Amino acid sequence: MSVPTSGETYAKLMYHLTEAQECCAIMSHLEGLNDKSDRAKGWLSIEEHFKRMLKVVTGLAKGSLQ
Repeated sequence: MSVPTSGETYAKLMYHLTEAQECCAIMSHLEGLNDKSDRAKGWLSIEEHFKRMLKVVTGLAKGSLQ
C-alpha cells in the first residue's frame, strides 16, 4: 500500500468536486425541462457554489489564498 501524497489527494478532490459540479448542472437542466424552475435554480445555485469551492481549493493548494 502506497503512502498518499498531497498531489494525488488534491487531484482526487478536484475530480470529485468537478464531478459534483457537473451533476448539479445536469440536475438543473433536467429540472428546467420538467417545468420545475425553482428546483432548477436551486441546483444551479449549488453548481455555482461548487465552482467557487474549486477556486478556493485551487488557491489553497497553490498557497495563494487571500
